[in-house]
Amino acid sequence: MHQPSSDSPIGVFDSGVGGLSVLLELRRELPHENFIYLADTGNAPYGERGDEFVKQRTLAIAQHLQNEHQIKALVVACNTATTAAVEELRKAFPELPVIGVEPALKPAASSSQTHRVGVIATRGTVKSARFEQLRQAFSEDTEFRVQACDGLVKAIERNVEEPASGGEAAEEIKALCARYLGAMGEFGLRTGDIDTLVLGCTHYVFIKDEIRQLLGPDVHIIDTGAPVARQTRRILDKRNALASEDAASGKEGTVRLYTTGGLPALQAAARRWMNLAPDYCSALPV
Repeated sequence: MHQPSSDSPIGVFDSGVGGLSVLLELRRELPHENFIYLADTGNAPYGERGDEFVKQRTLAIAQHLQNEHQIKALVVACNTATTAAVEELRKAFPELPVIGVEPALKPAASSSQTHRVGVIATRGTVKSARFEQLRQAFSEDTEFRVQACDGLVKAIERNVEEPASGGEAAEEIKALCARYLGAMGEFGLRTGDIDTLVLGCTHYVFIKDEIRQLLGPDVHIIDTGAPVARQTRRILDKRNALASEDAASGKEGTVRLYTTGGLPALQAAARRWMNLAPDYCSALPV
């Protein structure tokens, strides 16, 4: 097998287009790196699938990215895939640096003044043993109100192809956010209020404005994109695997996006959220 070099691409994958929120941060942090993004939309949403299915898909995608693109690192830009499969992934590919995403409970617990933190995520994430371990690790001084948001990822994926001004999926997103956030309790800065909300799914970053409208200006909203990008830089730097000086001489890195689902949805997401033209996107067999 061809060995990756410092100029080889970094692989990034998610069950759909939500991981583009992580890719955005990666490109900001590492502008000279090359990226291959794979959206497994043909099998989404992972959060409502079983762990075994998610493990199988995650390992298959990692193998594909290694075989076809000789990636030098893999960012699992999906909380559900991280919780279900990151350990198996590291065992199966011991030479490949794997960076996962997890709900940012530690920084949320550190910053909360009321010691009440809300977490919204997929059912697959919140029901996992890995998430429960994470929650317990930071529960000594903090109460976590955890809410599984069934249907929200599907609505966000559908909303991508609708006009930005709103359509049926946009209305469904607002209704689901109101229902799930309302079920968690009072948000605010008073004693007993939830003053910090963790976005435990990379898709939710793209509806931060809708969430902010419901919570008001005072609640701290935390996602994981920027910390994951910084961690990716640290890991590559430690391995002397950052893009070479030649590649970094002012030249921006390349990016290619692939999907196992409908190409128009990925093209619409790439245009709306990353300002990328449709020809950056390609379809893959499921």
